[in-house]
Amino acid sequence: MKLVCLILAAGKGTRMKSSLPKVLHPVFFQPMVCHVIEAVRQLPLAQTLVVVGHQYERVQEALRDYDVSFVVQAEQGGTGHAVLVCREWMATEADTVLILCGDTPLIRPQTLQRMIDQHVQQQNVVTVMSTEVDNPFGYGRMVCDKQQQLLEIVEEKDATAAQRCLRQINGGIYLVQRDFLYQALATVGRDNAQGEIYLTDIVKKGNSCGVKVSTFACENNQEILGVNSRQELAQAHDLKQQELFGRLWDCGVSLQRPSTLAIHPDTVIGVDSIIQANCTLNQNVIIGDHCDIGAHTYIADSHIGDDVKVGAGSVLIGTTIRAGSRVPPATVSAAENDGAGTAGDVWA
Repeated sequence: MKLVCLILAAGKGTRMKSSLPKVLHPVFFQPMVCHVIEAVRQLPLAQTLVVVGHQYERVQEALRDYDVSFVVQAEQGGTGHAVLVCREWMATEADTVLILCGDTPLIRPQTLQRMIDQHVQQQNVVTVMSTEVDNPFGYGRMVCDKQQQLLEIVEEKDATAAQRCLRQINGGIYLVQRDFLYQALATVGRDNAQGEIYLTDIVKKGNSCGVKVSTFACENNQEILGVNSRQELAQAHDLKQQELFGRLWDCGVSLQRPSTLAIHPDTVIGVDSIIQANCTLNQNVIIGDHCDIGAHTYIADSHIGDDVKVGAGSVLIGTTIRAGSRVPPATVSAAENDGAGTAGDVWA
């Protein structure tokens, strides 16, 4: 199987109430779409295409360091239309298409790989990721028969009262045989509440054509959290931050009042170190073993040696602290030039 990935990132995100394109809103210290790209880059892909539209120049600039190609969706005609505009840009050898949205920053590569494995094992033509949630409002509903065979996906605005009660939702992630995908989309109309071409309609088309359509159950429904509001943005950040906290705890780091902490994912903290409440550890921070970082401290671009005690309320930027040093409370140290400060030299 030769796999091409489409990341749909053209939407404006009106519920954000922002001039910033939705997929560029930061989740856990970087634009949310970057988390999606980093998840799929661990898969065996022949190509990754990012569909851009609203303020596409800003999105392209933000993603300039990633090995992706861009397709501009000039008309916002729905998810199905976004996939249609990619057809001529796809690698010719690709026979299967993985489709995701750029506003699902919590999806894990392991989950995507399991979906791919199931798709291949079951010899499906269409596989749709699904999950169950307590409150399905806003999501497409998975309409199944008594044998739990997926019949169709119905969007919130088009669903009946009975269908809105269904708790199994569309996760918005698809694996589809390329030839069938474009044959089906060519016959999908816009007869729906939003007047758009729905990608979800390929499920009903597949069943009517007799091809094999199946679902992949995502056990952790948080992975497919779609970020459409400021509240969901904060929720996604917190969940990513909690994942990092778990890894730090497993490595022997103590975190006091973790709900008050902000720790960048590239931060390195040694064993038996303590991070007190209300600290921010920004990018490029290395903290040694047996350190005590006082409350209300901000650190960025700094290297803290072993057995260092940093007093509360300190600000350390571009600073190197020697092992065994004691930094007084409310210390402010910022390297002015090359980011290689030597503030630790004065604290024995």
